[in-house]
Amino acid sequence: MSPIGNLKTMTSSDATSDDAQERQLRIDLAAAFRLAVEFDWHESVANHFSLAVSDDGKKFLLNRRWQHFSTIKASDLLLLDSDDPETMQREDAPDASAWCIHGSIHASLPHARCILHVHPPYATAMATLADPELKPIDQNTARFYDRVHVDLGFGGIADDRAEGERLARALGNKSVMMMGNHGVLVAGNTVAEAFDDLYFLERSCRTMVLAYSTGQKLNVMPPELAEKTARGWDDYKGMAYAHFEELKRKLDRKDASYAQ
Repeated sequence: MSPIGNLKTMTSSDATSDDAQERQLRIDLAAAFRLAVEFDWHESVANHFSLAVSDDGKKFLLNRRWQHFSTIKASDLLLLDSDDPETMQREDAPDASAWCIHGSIHASLPHARCILHVHPPYATAMATLADPELKPIDQNTARFYDRVHVDLGFGGIADDRAEGERLARALGNKSVMMMGNHGVLVAGNTVAEAFDDLYFLERSCRTMVLAYSTGQKLNVMPPELAEKTARGWDDYKGMAYAHFEELKRKLDRKDASYAQ
């Protein structure tokens, strides 16, 4: 058999399967936008979520420039390529800060398939502190023990390539970044996993803010207990998918237009 004969031929069923897979990814990401509104994590028509659709992570979905999270549908999402230098010259070019952050991270960190960047109330409040570190004071805060990169290098609105590359380097092999003077960024393998981390991160920051507000000394876990608790969460990874499916069912009952 010739080398050409060994090549896999793309069939109509392959194409249909790829289309169906991208369609489901679009639906899940659109659901995340709508749910962010339900949890009051959104801010005006700013902030961005993205999701890789290619194996290398470089082709990804991203919300359109300045579209309110509450109106985003699966069909609205842009399909971009982090290697495309002409992206910002497109007629439907994304927000400059979205391209800076998400384009740079998808270009260099294949593990960050889903990237959620928002300015939710409690996490942003924590990000304004001189010490924005999450202390392990309960099982939710301990979930993130030694698993968050704290970036204190804020230099203004992130809208140039150099800043995007710096943020990608800062995130490195972590999945959560507390962005000092800015907000938070969570990355995950799937929308469900990233969304669950963002959910527990915001709840953890709420606990921290409430605990700080008492003015009393925090009861911080010793490192061994904090690490044990953080690893204990690994046994509950499947909960993220159940949680996200339950939340999508709530959306379906309220307004299923996100899936269009």
